[in-house]
Amino acid sequence: MSEQQEDFASDYSISIYALSEKALTVVFGQVISETLWHLVSSFNRLLTQNPFSGLTTTVPAYSTLTVFFDPLVVASADLPGKTCYEKVSAYLKTISHNEPGQTGLGGNHIVIPVCYGGDFGPDILTVAQNNGLSETEVITLHSGASYRVYMIGFVPGFAYMGGMPQTLATPRKQVPAAAIPAGSVGIAGLQTGIYPIEIPGGWQIIGRTPLQLFDATRQQPALLKGGDSITFKDITIEEFNAYRV
Repeated sequence: MSEQQEDFASDYSISIYALSEKALTVVFGQVISETLWHLVSSFNRLLTQNPFSGLTTTVPAYSTLTVFFDPLVVASADLPGKTCYEKVSAYLKTISHNEPGQTGLGGNHIVIPVCYGGDFGPDILTVAQNNGLSETEVITLHSGASYRVYMIGFVPGFAYMGGMPQTLATPRKQVPAAAIPAGSVGIAGLQTGIYPIEIPGGWQIIGRTPLQLFDATRQQPALLKGGDSITFKDITIEEFNAYRV
């Protein structure tokens, strides 16, 4: 094992590696898992409530937490170790022994109306054929599951969600589309997500929501945040148009 990576455990195991001269990444696992996500979120809360000198921000993801810091402040901090990596990783090792638990993460439950297929879901047939399903079965499976927003990234307001049935898993497009309309609901591997604005993208698009996922003029610009639980509601084109009036 290199000196830039180490493993340790309390009731769970994590590893740490240096991302740059001002960031470390804490790895809790290698899969999309509700359990891992709870650990990441709880550890993030524990760290932000008990910051080390020089901590600037944290970025949680599916199974990792990236910790950013000011190296000048960390270098002079009263922490064990010679390098910033040693000092920060030692601190993280110390607080990791305070089991963060899996409660109190504060997400909301949000129902997202979606008009599936047709012009709004040009790739629904691809998803169906990839999994030996009918388009109706794709809609039933996708709208019948419960999802968790694991992280926001890529562009402002883009929510990466886990919890999709494995029977819907479909690879990304080999050639990304030049423009994916805002509100498009897509599938990539075992993930589902919603494009908040019109941008290029490679996810398989199966429908569209009339809701505005990102609005810079709102007090909370992004409709969704990490920790929210999501269900999708199948709606007709008439209902879709009524939302937009």
